[in-house]
Amino acid sequence: MNITKIENHIYLIDVETAGIKNFIASYILKGKQTAIIETGPVSSIHNVLSGLRELNIKPEEIAYVAVSHIHLDHGGGVGTLLKFLPKAKVIVHQRGAPHLANPEKLWQQSLKVLGNIAEMYGKPEPVPEERIIAATDDLTFDLGEDVKLKVLETLGHASHHLSYYEPSTKGIFPGDAAGIYLNEIGVIVPTTPPPFRLDIALASLDKLIELKPKVLYYSHFGKAHNAIEKLQTYVRQVKLWAKIAREGIENGEGIEAIRQRIIEKDEAVRKALQYIQNHLVLSETTLNESVQGFIGFVEKFPDFPL
Repeated sequence: MNITKIENHIYLIDVETAGIKNFIASYILKGKQTAIIETGPVSSIHNVLSGLRELNIKPEEIAYVAVSHIHLDHGGGVGTLLKFLPKAKVIVHQRGAPHLANPEKLWQQSLKVLGNIAEMYGKPEPVPEERIIAATDDLTFDLGEDVKLKVLETLGHASHHLSYYEPSTKGIFPGDAAGIYLNEIGVIVPTTPPPFRLDIALASLDKLIELKPKVLYYSHFGKAHNAIEKLQTYVRQVKLWAKIAREGIENGEGIEAIRQRIIEKDEAVRKALQYIQNHLVLSETTLNESVQGFIGFVEKFPDFPL
């Protein structure tokens, strides 16, 4: 487990799920009150708690636990974590709230889609309904000492996705709305599992760009400068993948052929290919599920302008 101070009031805990470094980040935001942004999965909650102890943050000081969405690698551990945080409330999209209170359907679907990766993440525990804040767009949480967290509805990756804006740094915690940042090699790759909505995802990216952020705090993974440039790069990248998927479908190609043409035409993916292939999780998701997300979208919306 590694802790990094990335701003005067923001810390990053690398939760090191299954020993994988630089993959899932949990952020600690400190004002007069303290918030945690992203918990990671159940299997990594012990590392989050160790990080809090190392930062000398008492469990009762945590006012909020904010998750971008309920997928296991982002909010799967929230029910487990809350058992140690007596005063904390959970901030989640209103569509995700019922699945935190009763995560059985989420767990079964995760097993079906992710298989062994879901087992590695661990089964989510329920969150008491009275501790859930079903958040809506523009809702702002004031932590004191000029530290605030503004809710941004950023759908597309999921139908219940939130990002968070931190005004004092002009920073955004984008969850999965802005892709995966492989900080070790400086590359962004899509995270677009089906049912992915490119049209809605692009609108969400425009929304983030309009805020003119300076930095991004990626859940996968870490702080990144030149925020607008990275968001715009991601817009071009997902449009490219969609064009390749559409051409492939029109030509009667299967996923393997489409995947290969993505590798050939996307310079970022070529640069990251060995990294992805050697990664325990990304090797299963980036060039499989994410490609399937684009195929599903262009099949359903063949006339969407690209």
